[in-house]
Amino acid sequence: MPTSPTFARIAGALFATSALAACAGTGPELPSASYADTQTASTDEYIIGPLDQLTIHVWRNPELSAEDIQVRPDGRITIPLVRDMTAVGKTATELQDDIKEVLVQYIEQPIVSVIVNEFNSTFDQQIRVVGSTEQPASLPYRANMTVLDAMIAVGGLGEFAAGNRAKLLRINRETGLQKEYRLRLSDLLKRGDSTANVMLRPGDTIIIPESRF
Repeated sequence: MPTSPTFARIAGALFATSALAACAGTGPELPSASYADTQTASTDEYIIGPLDQLTIHVWRNPELSAEDIQVRPDGRITIPLVRDMTAVGKTATELQDDIKEVLVQYIEQPIVSVIVNEFNSTFDQQIRVVGSTEQPASLPYRANMTVLDAMIAVGGLGEFAAGNRAKLLRINRETGLQKEYRLRLSDLLKRGDSTANVMLRPGDTIIIPESRF
């Protein structure tokens, strides 16, 4: 039986819809990383590791402040009035609170800030990019790191990458459960769509499949 023009148009539309669905990744999308996000995001998610470089500032007490303090392999740091304090396994906020507890014995209402200058991440703090990319790698996490930063570091998408079917795996640190998010890497890297750029967190994994076509 001959196919009517109307039926052909409907069939074509359904095929195109199916093809687009096949090209899309699964899971929800993360919020876009705006310029403001990259300027204001904190490093509270990052867990300090051995050999990380820290700056510790005590307001109005420069003699108690210290720059480029390296966390020792045993996980501890030493600064004026604070000896052999454990830094590994803490966020910057947690460490500054612990330092404050020690300094309050010597000065009134100390105001302490801790900044991680250089990240030498442990495995669970790294960003992993695997699949169809030029250079699959594990990258040290750094503050305000985005998907675009990670993709630049690994040389972009591979020749046959299905960038819009990529996904990001993220562990919820409170529950230990893993969640999957959709990434639109082709939109980001080939079309320059900044809304496809998202913030990363320590331990994220980016998986890039190859095209099915």
